[in-house]
Amino acid sequence: MTDPLVIFTPSGKRGHFPVGTPVLTAARQLGVDLDSVCGGRGICSKCQVSPSYGEFSKHGVTVQDTALSEWNSVEERYDRVRGLAKGRRLGCQATVQSDIVIDVPAESQVHRQVVRKAASDQPITMDPATKLYYVVVAEPDMHEPTGDFERLGEALKAQWEIEKITAPLSILRRLQPALRKGQWTVTVALHKGHRDDSYRVLDIWPGFHEGRIYGLAIDLGSTTVAAHLTDLRNGNVTASAGIMNPQIRFGEDLMSRVSYAMMNPGGDVEMTTAVREAIDKLTLELAQEGGIEPDQIVEAVFVCNPVMHHLLLGIDPVELGQAPFALATSNSISLDATELSLKGMNAAARVFILPCIAGHVGADAAAVALAESPNTSDDLVLIVDVGTNAELLLGNRSRVLACSSPTGPAFEGAQISSGQRAAPGAIERVRIDPVTKEPRFSVIGSDLWSDDPGFAEAIAVTGVTGICGSGIIEAVAELRMAGLMDPKGLMGSAAQTGTERMVPEGRTHSYLLYDGTADGGPRITVTQGDIRAIQLAKSALYAGARLLMDEMGVETVDRVVLAGAFGAHISTKHAMVLGMIPDAPLEMVTSAGNAAGTGARIALCSVAARAQIEKTVREITKVETAIEPKFQEHFVNANAVPHATDPFPNLLAVVDLPNVSFNTQSGGGEDGRRRRRAAR
Repeated sequence: MTDPLVIFTPSGKRGHFPVGTPVLTAARQLGVDLDSVCGGRGICSKCQVSPSYGEFSKHGVTVQDTALSEWNSVEERYDRVRGLAKGRRLGCQATVQSDIVIDVPAESQVHRQVVRKAASDQPITMDPATKLYYVVVAEPDMHEPTGDFERLGEALKAQWEIEKITAPLSILRRLQPALRKGQWTVTVALHKGHRDDSYRVLDIWPGFHEGRIYGLAIDLGSTTVAAHLTDLRNGNVTASAGIMNPQIRFGEDLMSRVSYAMMNPGGDVEMTTAVREAIDKLTLELAQEGGIEPDQIVEAVFVCNPVMHHLLLGIDPVELGQAPFALATSNSISLDATELSLKGMNAAARVFILPCIAGHVGADAAAVALAESPNTSDDLVLIVDVGTNAELLLGNRSRVLACSSPTGPAFEGAQISSGQRAAPGAIERVRIDPVTKEPRFSVIGSDLWSDDPGFAEAIAVTGVTGICGSGIIEAVAELRMAGLMDPKGLMGSAAQTGTERMVPEGRTHSYLLYDGTADGGPRITVTQGDIRAIQLAKSALYAGARLLMDEMGVETVDRVVLAGAFGAHISTKHAMVLGMIPDAPLEMVTSAGNAAGTGARIALCSVAARAQIEKTVREITKVETAIEPKFQEHFVNANAVPHATDPFPNLLAVVDLPNVSFNTQSGGGEDGRRRRRAAR
C-alpha cells in the first residue's frame, strides 16, 4: 500500500510519507518553507498550517476530513490560551493519516513573499469620486419643521451646487451629534460615481475636518493581491503592500479553481470567503503602515481577471470553465463595501470594479488598457501582462485586439524542480559564460553577484533557497546562448558540451547551477522537466500574440510592453531569446511595471477615467484562443527556442545563438530512430 501523499501549497512540493508523520517533519524533508522556533514542542506556534479538504483534480487527490490526526492536548491548550485561527493546525502536532493538501500561510514562512507590484509614478489627473465638503447648515426652526438631513442637503445645494444627497443609516445616526458639536458646521465626505444621479454621504465630522481621506487601488491576481493606499486629495501613494492570494491552496491556476468549485459543493463560497478575509487583512496592514485609521479609507477600486472577479463578488465561476465562457456581467460595478463583507475600511465605503472585456479577458486587462492607452498609439504596440493567466493587447489608433493565454504557474516558479516564489534568497538573475560554461547569479535581497567579493556574507541570513520566475527564464535563455541547450530545448551531456555541470538524470541531463549541500543548503539544477514547463508556458504566450497578429494582418509589431508584477522583472533580451514575445528591436521592448495596478489607481483618482475605460472596452475586439484553429499550430512552432519558423532578425543581430543539436542524447530524432531500426 502506498504511503499518503502530502502536497504543500503555495510551493507545490509533494512527497509520500508514512502514516503518523508530523506535518512539520514532512515539510522539512521536502524543503518546504515552514517556520519553527521551538523545535516542534508546540510552544512557539510558528508552524501553523491550513489543511484543505475536498476533491483536487489538479493534484489528482481527494482529501478526506480524517486526513490529519485529531486535535491533541497541546493544540487544545494552545487554542485555549492564545487562540488558533479557524481551520489552522500546528504542524508539529498534526500528523498525516491519508492524502492531504496543506497550505503554508505567509506568516508561517521563514522567507516571506516579496510581492513585486509597486505603484507607478505615472501622473494622474485628479477627479476622485469621493471628496470632502465643509458646509454651514441652518439651525432648526420650529416654524419650518424640516429634518437635519434635509437642511444639510439644502446647505450643500446652496454652497456647493450639489443637487441631491443620500446617506446610509449609519450616517443618519451620527448626523445630529455632529451638527451640534460643530455648532451647525460639518465636513462631509461625498461620493458620486460616473453613473450616479446623486451624491452619497460616506462620512461626517463636526466643524472643519483637517484630516484626509484615502482609497485603495487593488490588483486582485491569481497569485498575489497587491494594493496601493492612495491619498484622494492628491493621488499620492501613502503605502503599498501585497500578500499571497489564499485561494492558491484550491488551485494554482484559474481553471483548477473553477474545477474545485464544480467538484466541491460550496467550494466557491470557500474561495470567496478566503479572498475577502485576505483583503481585509491587507487593508488593515496598509492603514497601519500609512499611519492612518481604517475609517479614513472610504473607497476601493478593484481590477481582476474574470474568475477572480466572480469569486470576489460571490458568483459561482462555473460558467467561465466551459464554452462560451459567459460572464455574469461584463459591465463595471459600483456597490457598498459591506455587500462584499469587507470590514477593514470605513463602514460606508464604496467599491468600484472595472469592466471585463470578455470571459477570459478581465478587468485587469481593462486597467492595463487604461494605463497604457494602446488606442492612442501611432505605433502598433503589443502589451503583454505576464502572469499565471497572461492577457495580451495589440493595437493602435485604428483598432485594439485582446486575448488571454493560459501560461500556467511556471513563470511564478511553480512546476520548477527548485522553483519558488519571489522571496529573499531566491535566484533572480543568471549568467552563463559561453566559453567556460560556468554560472554566476544574484539572489533577491542582495545586489551582489555570486562571484563578487562579499557575496557569501551578504546572503548569510537568507542563503540561496531556490530559483524564482525571472531566474528560471534567464537560466533557460542563458543555456541556449551558451550552447548547452539546442533549439528544441534538449540539453547536452558533459561529453557533448565540455562541462561537468551537465549531470545525467535518467535519459536526460540537468545543468548544475548551484550546489550548497556542503553547507547544508540546496542543490539547484535546471532539469529537462524545468525546460519543458517553461517551453509550454512561453509557447502559450507567444501563440496568443501570433493569433492577435494574424487577426491584425501583420507579421511584426513596432513595440512590445511587458506589464505585470512579473513582467517588470523580466530581462527583455532573455524573454526574446526564449521566444516569449515576437521579435522587435530590443530598445523597443520596455516594461510598464504593474500596469493593471496603475490603471486601478487612475480609476480611483478619476471619475472621467471610469467613463473612458467603459467606452474603450466596448471598442476592443476579443479573440478567443480556445476556439481558434491556428492556436495549436502557433503553439507547437513556439516550442522551439526562440521559434521553429518565425525569423528573429532583430534578436539575431545582437545575440549569437549557437547551432547545436542534442537529439541523440535520449535516443530521439532521426539518428535515434535509425539506431533503433538497426538494433531490430
